[in-house]
Amino acid sequence: MTLIKSISGIRGTIGGAVGENLTPIDAVKFASAYGTWIKQQRTKENYRVVVGRDARISGEMIQNLVMNTLVGLGIHVIDLGLSTTPTVEVAVPMEHADGGIILTASHNPKQWNALKLLDAKGEFLNAEEGAKILKIAESDHMLFADVDSLGKITINQAYIDLHIDEVLNLPLVNKKAIEAANFKVVVDGVNSTGGIAIPLLLERLGVHPVKLFCEPNGHFPHNPEPLKEHLTDLSKTVVKAHADFGIVVDPDVDRLAFMDEKGDMFGEEYTLVACADYVLSKTKGNTVSNMSSTRALRDVTEKHGGTYEASAVGEVNVVALMKKNNAVIGGEGNGGIIYPELHYGRDALVGVALFLSLLAEKKVSVSDLRASYPNYFMSKKKIQLTPNLDVDEILSTMERNYAHENLATIDGVKIDFPDSWVHLRKSNTEPIIRIYTEAPTQEAANALADKIIAEIKVIANI
Repeated sequence: MTLIKSISGIRGTIGGAVGENLTPIDAVKFASAYGTWIKQQRTKENYRVVVGRDARISGEMIQNLVMNTLVGLGIHVIDLGLSTTPTVEVAVPMEHADGGIILTASHNPKQWNALKLLDAKGEFLNAEEGAKILKIAESDHMLFADVDSLGKITINQAYIDLHIDEVLNLPLVNKKAIEAANFKVVVDGVNSTGGIAIPLLLERLGVHPVKLFCEPNGHFPHNPEPLKEHLTDLSKTVVKAHADFGIVVDPDVDRLAFMDEKGDMFGEEYTLVACADYVLSKTKGNTVSNMSSTRALRDVTEKHGGTYEASAVGEVNVVALMKKNNAVIGGEGNGGIIYPELHYGRDALVGVALFLSLLAEKKVSVSDLRASYPNYFMSKKKIQLTPNLDVDEILSTMERNYAHENLATIDGVKIDFPDSWVHLRKSNTEPIIRIYTEAPTQEAANALADKIIAEIKVIANI
């Protein structure tokens, strides 16, 4: 069982020992630290924090602990109840709140939960802010409100509908074309809040949703990470229903993947590629994704006359570079779409609406759309090292060995070859180097990964 404290929040498994798992005491401790940080940002009479959760079994318990801790700090809480990560992100500025907390462990299994922390813009905290909260949590310097200054909880369950309103009001969402296309789409909501939000969005767009695992009870019917090997039921249902395509999201609805009409994966990496293709065809501009995302986004961006740049891995890093480069769309290759026209956060609802608009305007099948994009294949491997090895020195040696190639070192070491790339990243929690590669064939991607692993073993003498 595990408790992981990081700059982006705290996550862990439910039950077990205090300080080793996400117990009620740990939830209260970190909610207290976050609330204290909120009050340090500026002096004002009333503080407000938006709180929402995915459908995990532990969600209601953790949410009540977190909300009442904030109340004890004199902070007013807007309780969204069952919600999505992007919905909470949208709600924070709409409520003129001081921050937000999403209770979700994203794609992790049902025994996990987490506190994901937002600032007053509804965006994830940067490293400096996250570090301050961790420091407060360890210091115990937290002052709670007296009895006349306690906060209040206000329930507002309208925000999924309000979020959908905001998506439908985007100029690039072609509602008429989508409705005219008369799409039938299978939705795998992994029995979490995507099962609420995605079908509602589709119905508002005139799309017929076929619901699969859309009961938000937290009993995930398969591994909740939206990867091919977990989606055999979706594949069968798409074919059986003669659907135009399938949609799958993770439990908190910030990751999005599609399945074509034949029951084959569109490719999680290509969710962003397709959405960017559509946005760039209407809006000239630049794109950003993280360093471990497909090169196909660069190809599509340059086709439309824009510039592509890669950030360090992590949503907060992607957002920072998007703002710097005035990117019109960006995200992460794990199916995370960030469309600044609405907000700076990964948002599966925006992704669905943009993808449907593209499909309706092009009047092609999903499989034909996928075939129109550059074809790249990825390999994701890792090498386990002994704790006494200096991982940083190993990466530095690899950097020196490939100094003649196109290198980036903002997040580990990325080596760009003419027709492929490799990205080496160390784990922050264990002696592991993760090796991501991409090449024109799966065999070439695997071979490049194996070659790099062999070189690391020689350097490490293992």
